[in-house]
Amino acid sequence: MDLLTTNEASEYLRLGERKLYELVAEGAIPCTKVTGKWLFPREELDRWVLSGLMRPAGMVHANAPLIVGGSQDALLEWSMRESGSGLATLVEGTENGVHRVLRGEAIAAAIHYHDEDEGEDSGNANIKAVRAMASLHDAVLVGFVRREQGLLLQPGNPKNLRSIGDVIDSKAIIAVRQAGAGAQMLLDVLLKQCGASLKDLRRLNPPCLTGPDLAAAIRAGKADCGIATRAAAKAAGLDFMPLTWESFDLVMHQRDYFRPALQALVRFMSSPLLRERAAALTGYDTAPAGTIRYFA
Repeated sequence: MDLLTTNEASEYLRLGERKLYELVAEGAIPCTKVTGKWLFPREELDRWVLSGLMRPAGMVHANAPLIVGGSQDALLEWSMRESGSGLATLVEGTENGVHRVLRGEAIAAAIHYHDEDEGEDSGNANIKAVRAMASLHDAVLVGFVRREQGLLLQPGNPKNLRSIGDVIDSKAIIAVRQAGAGAQMLLDVLLKQCGASLKDLRRLNPPCLTGPDLAAAIRAGKADCGIATRAAAKAAGLDFMPLTWESFDLVMHQRDYFRPALQALVRFMSSPLLRERAAALTGYDTAPAGTIRYFA
């Protein structure tokens, strides 16, 4: 990381040192204090400048509400509370969350895209999806975690299901998610790999809105299996058959990345408390937490 001293940052931004200290005192500029001296990360200063670009009157954006839309995740919801961010959730699946960000109805969206080219890890699928969104030309993608996705199964796995192929062959009832949910995208990819499609499955209707809803349906005996996270399986007391690891990220506009609520959450991502909670929930890798995975 390239860190600038106060004098260097003042020259870089073409601001007087007095003004720079005023911004520091107001908490309005990215900086850190090391052994009594203020230091300024150059990359963060670049993002800070870009976030404040002036726009013509017809392009001025109102602040989006402090809502994180998109996919449900127990660790994320806990982090939002523990960080004191003041953020709320509105879980409707990956694509619906992104649409809310684009309409100014949410400050960020939790996403986990899947596509046919991802191989065994969806690490690049989120980046590819965000890059392809012309209307999100000022996107920031913040890494949160990698999550383990797999088949949630009745305790003891009575039907001996180990893959989507087994689900098709056994005619087991599978609980599914709504179109646009990341888990449903993963199911579509797995079906294509088997040379199959949704019509080849015995599906529980209606679709489940969240992973915990899907787990509850299996626990209640309404379905034999479904795709969700290891954490959702553990919380519901279900068996779990791992299928893949995925990147679970937050996408937002550049202008919103620096708002206090999101900054509080991003700072908390480096906390040991996050790692401890992730280990307790199981099925998480917190290595990406707080990293900038893509900046438009």
